[in-house]
Amino acid sequence: MESYNQQIEVDDVTLFFKREDLLHPYISGNKYRKLKYNLAQAQQEQHDTLLTFGGAFSNHILATAAAGADYGFKTIGIIRGEELASQIEDNPTLQQARDFGMVFEFVTRDEYRRKETPEFKAYLQTKYGCFYRLPEGGSNALAVQGCEEILTEEDAVFDYICCSVGTGGTLSGLINCSKSSQQVLGFSALKGDFLQEDIRKFAKHQHWELVTDYHFGGYGKVSEELIQFINCFYQKYRIPLDPIYTGKMVFGVFDFIRKGKFPKNSRILMIHTGGLQGIAGMNKKLKKKNQIEIIYE
Repeated sequence: MESYNQQIEVDDVTLFFKREDLLHPYISGNKYRKLKYNLAQAQQEQHDTLLTFGGAFSNHILATAAAGADYGFKTIGIIRGEELASQIEDNPTLQQARDFGMVFEFVTRDEYRRKETPEFKAYLQTKYGCFYRLPEGGSNALAVQGCEEILTEEDAVFDYICCSVGTGGTLSGLINCSKSSQQVLGFSALKGDFLQEDIRKFAKHQHWELVTDYHFGGYGKVSEELIQFINCFYQKYRIPLDPIYTGKMVFGVFDFIRKGKFPKNSRILMIHTGGLQGIAGMNKKLKKKNQIEIIYE
């Protein structure tokens, strides 16, 4: 299967990796899929500006900035954490997004939590005028439509489809384009199971499960065990994993195998959703704590 960059034999199951991270240098993985139809809609509505939201090392922020540069949109990023305004030079993600032309507005965490209120929306409209609004993480109906194109007919041979979950848009798309004979497993990067409802808003089928045991403390949290796993995986298979999303998913898949949760001779497809740009920022944090860093190139 030439479209899969790696086949891995582990115990009695076979793993395949779909390298969505290789789709584009900056608009990579599921961000490429999520933006595809949103960009088309923005063009159809004759917008010249994209506005969206994200945190310090957001994959979505960088992907939106890169897409704006590629497709001729101005871009505005509403960034969580007012202290980051003075830390751009120490933040590889924000640096790169700025280089692509994105304009930032840094808001307090309390203000950020109110971003969906009518008052905050009116404030943005007054300040920035007409723009195409993309949600945090990029997940909406058009994003799900894009993610429905991840799987192809040749992927019908797999028994399990596995991916990481942040907002639920990618998992919903995979559920919708998978076969009823397949089980779709989403490994949540967030603590708790509240994403179930977000996924149900878009998922058209029931053959899926949200796995919530591999968040390593919550979104953006990592452990030495996870970092060591990511480094060992890279050394053995030469596939880089990000620590926020795909690294946690692959750790979970291997733990499932170790615990015998996959039937013998199962064929498992893991979706690499990108996010590798965030490793540089994570390594800066790990270095400050004198912890082991991620090897990825």
